[in-house]
Amino acid sequence: MVNFFSVYKFILHGIMKLVGVRPQTVEIEPGTIMNFWVSSNIPNKIANTPKKSKPAVVFLHGFTMDGIFTWQLQVLSLAKNYTVYVPDFLFFGGSITDKSDRSPEFQAECVAKGLRSMGVERCTLVGFSYGGMVGFKMAELYPNLVESIVVTGSVLALTRSISDASLERLGFKCWPDYLLPNSVKDVRNMLEIATYKFPYLPDWIYKDCFEVMFGNRKEREELLGALVVDDKVSTIADFPQRVHLLWGENDKIFNMETARNLRMEEGFVELW
Repeated sequence: MVNFFSVYKFILHGIMKLVGVRPQTVEIEPGTIMNFWVSSNIPNKIANTPKKSKPAVVFLHGFTMDGIFTWQLQVLSLAKNYTVYVPDFLFFGGSITDKSDRSPEFQAECVAKGLRSMGVERCTLVGFSYGGMVGFKMAELYPNLVESIVVTGSVLALTRSISDASLERLGFKCWPDYLLPNSVKDVRNMLEIATYKFPYLPDWIYKDCFEVMFGNRKEREELLGALVVDDKVSTIADFPQRVHLLWGENDKIFNMETARNLRMEEGFVELW
């Protein structure tokens, strides 16, 4: 039987190409390759094509789906008026590395190098969940590249205290138990927790999702292990960029209290 998600992915990629958003593979360094979905009219230093005036927007995905699957609706809405970049993080969507570093800092470094290689000088980041943490790290490390950042359902860094509180609230012992499901039932549970008023779906949808969406399990588990940091190690960054927090009041993973604490501790002005 044909897998629904495999077919949908094929159709989605075709639609993206029709609207001028195409995949591009970038060698970040020997042994590290990152896939980007990009507007077809992006400036290219190598090809010496003229720079476009449209502002650049970079969408950073969460931990479950790859970039274009996560941000498909936003890309279709914005591709006409913005130069859109959608990277797949390492071990998602064909992006790979032979390096042992699994930290958000390394993901941020790879995305930044990839954007620079495509001629991006300034951009707005939009990060969801895991992508928000990578986005914060990019804003901290590359202030000349990141002009502003919009973050939803994320934190500056996943400290031990935040992690423990979230896991206790969700009823899991560790993040792989939640984000790397081992059964169709686990997939259903994961999506129902992550989505407000999740609609009814037949079991075969979850089965198809389970079969194709959770590859590179060993490496992804290592990514989750590197994500949690000790409270004493975490430092407060002084962001020169505009930072906007967009939150769902029924978020079960990082609740509104977490969002308010983040806003107060970091001095962020906007919380929507």
